[in-house]
Amino acid sequence: GILTNNKGRRFMFDDIPENYRTQTADNEEEGWRYCQGDKNARRPPELLTRDHVSRCIVREVKEGRGSPHGGVFLDISWIRKKLPNAEEYIKRKLPSMYHQFKQLADIDITKEPMEVGPTTHYIMGGVRVDPDTQMSRVAGLFAAGECAAGINGANRLGGNSLSDLLVFGKRAGEFAAKFAKENSLGNIDNAKVDVAAREALAPFEQSGGKNPYEVQQNLQEIMQDSVGIVRHESEMKSALEHLGKFWQDVKRVGITGNREFNPGWHTALDLKNLLTVSEAITRAALERKESRGAQFREDYPNKDDAFGKVNTIISKAADGSMQVRLEPLPEMPDYLKQVIADNR
Repeated sequence: GILTNNKGRRFMFDDIPENYRTQTADNEEEGWRYCQGDKNARRPPELLTRDHVSRCIVREVKEGRGSPHGGVFLDISWIRKKLPNAEEYIKRKLPSMYHQFKQLADIDITKEPMEVGPTTHYIMGGVRVDPDTQMSRVAGLFAAGECAAGINGANRLGGNSLSDLLVFGKRAGEFAAKFAKENSLGNIDNAKVDVAAREALAPFEQSGGKNPYEVQQNLQEIMQDSVGIVRHESEMKSALEHLGKFWQDVKRVGITGNREFNPGWHTALDLKNLLTVSEAITRAALERKESRGAQFREDYPNKDDAFGKVNTIISKAADGSMQVRLEPLPEMPDYLKQVIADNR
């Protein structure tokens, strides 16, 4: 497929990074030959790294060249110019995509382009855990996979997630079991349990309260627009102001129905967590005054070596506010240094 803007221009050819120029086709014909298996041809620019392609899409939208719904066009049907049996070829190669777009959007991808745009795909940050046991700073709380931080750095390589959760999920389970055997159950404060229960059930008591889905959608729009693919200090500071006001909306959320499979209730309960994570992401992005991996800042478009040597840590202060600090990266263990040396 090729990416085009609302002018019909294949815009990815306009922004090929210098370090990828020798590997990337600079014309449509060469890109097509690559897709047909020509080993002497360079790959088309649509196959550049996901973070770069995402930024290019955002630029087209921000500068008024986007599609009607805030994206750009992904066109597979253009191969009709190249192949006599293009429609059958597309249906055979992409049967699920063909049926999904036809049934859900009434779009025939063999004849017309689709609208696409970047959105949240993966979180590189997460709960800070011990690299060996996967236990967090809260004794007895373990984390693994996407909710834990550590192995991906600033950008994730495709396919890493599966090995991540298999290896570190196994570790987390083993050490959680070991922790449970070695420690007794602590005393449960029933008064705190009652408080938590009242807070969880509060949305049922808010007659005529805020719609949780509306609050969630507004939060999503703020984060996508101001703390999304392309970031800037002024926009992120504005987002923080909005996030502060969202807490009042969360307290006024009201729902109907009962406790049995109530998606509205689930959404209402999730809002506090969504706000907490949104604020943490925004504050961390503001602190890191550089562009690195998935973080791209218009006001700091280059890497800063100083930030390459630190982790951004978010913690809760005594008054409940978020604290941000930069900590030097820990020294690599000797056994890992040896593994790297052995595989050079």
